[in-house]
This record gives sequence, C-alpha cells and structure tokens, in this order.
Amino acid sequence: MEWPIAEVARMSGVTARTLRHYDETGLLPPARIGANGRRYYEEGQLLRLQQILVLRALGVGLPEIGRILSEQVDEVDALRGHHRRLLAERDRLDALAGTVSRTIAEMEQSRKDGNLMTINRPENLFEGVTPSQYEENMREFPELAEAVGRRAAAMSQADADAAHRERTAQMIRLADLMAAGHPADSDPVQAEIDAQYRALSELRAVSAEDYRAIGRSVVVNETWRAAYEAIVPGLAAYQRDAIQAYATTRLN
Repeated sequence: MEWPIAEVARMSGVTARTLRHYDETGLLPPARIGANGRRYYEEGQLLRLQQILVLRALGVGLPEIGRILSEQVDEVDALRGHHRRLLAERDRLDALAGTVSRTIAEMEQSRKDGNLMTINRPENLFEGVTPSQYEENMREFPELAEAVGRRAAAMSQADADAAHRERTAQMIRLADLMAAGHPADSDPVQAEIDAQYRALSELRAVSAEDYRAIGRSVVVNETWRAAYEAIVPGLAAYQRDAIQAYATTRLN
C-alpha cells in the first residue's frame, strides 16, 4: 500500500514542504515519484518518518538524525533507544512543568498584591528548555531550522544558558515597551525586532515572507506562545505585530 505526499502530511502533521526537504536532503526519500512528479510513500517510509519525528521531538538535529538512522541495523534496538530517550524527555518535561507552575504562582501573587511581576532570575523561565527545541519549533522553516540545529549542537551548556538569558531579556524588554504603551511599530520596539532579525540572518538569509511567517508562529505555535505569555499576557501577539511591521517597512 502507498500514500501520496498530501496524505502523509495529513496523517503525520508534517507539512508537504518539510517532507520535500527531507527528500532533498536524503533523510526520507519517497518509495517512488509518479509521472506527475508527486511523491508516494510506503510503510517503510512511514516507519522511518515516525523515527524522525520521535527524534525531532527529543531535540535531535537533522544532521544527527541522519547519522543515527544510517547507522541503525535492528529496528527493535532502535526503538529501545528511542524509548530511553523518551523517558529522559519525560523527566525534562516534568522540570519544565514545574517551571511553568512557579511562573503561574508568581504571576498570581503579583496580581493579588497589585504589583507588576518582577523576575529575579529570568533564566528560570526556560529551565527544562534546550536550544535544540527551537529547531523543532521552526519545523515550518526547515532550512532555517537546520541552521539553528547546527548552532545548538555546537553550544556548550554555558553558551546555552547565556542564550536563554539573552532571549528572556529580549522578551522582557518587549514586555516593558508594551507596558509603557509603545505601539508595535514604534522605533524602540522596531529596534528590538531589528536585533532579533539580524541574529537570525547570521544563521541563514530570511526573506520578508518567512519573517512574517515566523511572527505568526509566535502566536500559533503553542510552545512559543506559552513562553511569551509566561512573561505577560498579550506579549505573543505584540511580538507578532512588531515583526509584521518590521517586515513591511524594512524588508519589502
């Protein structure tokens, strides 16, 4: 039995664009390509896609996934390895859930006291988050995701911690600007967005349309939105609007 690319995308939740990228990089070639150029997949490819998605969920970058799959011999042994990784991921998610729980408690207490929330150790917002997760959250942008994955794989723990702190500091600066009443297209906000865009551009060229899509993902992607909303409600939409304004005025 075989399935066309559109059906595989529907079943797996992976976009056809990402599946084509997996084919182009040799990670997941289809079983065959029809006369019309359409890709078709069989059970073997679906099993391989399952392994890819499990490893992606565990924060493994695409180059490393390719190496793991190329070295595999026995599928049962491979699944045992995935199972061990999943158990470790469960422990990491428990730590992340505790982080979010503490943030909720601090925000609720701040509201009861009538004060703005003060984050004494902003890096705690990202306890349990690994740099390679950003690659997974950018799965709609496979080329950029791969570049992010390579950067994450080269990071030491100290570098990763510093990156978390800087990312959190960026979000807090935006939250402060939002609280001060600055519109998303104001100069101070756009300066923050420009710094973020330049950091992305160091990894790979980002078009205006891709940057708009990234902005939309801040709201649509549950992980991203939760990180922003943990700082202050409404911050995800504020970031999205600021990116839209930046792409329109500076990238077109």
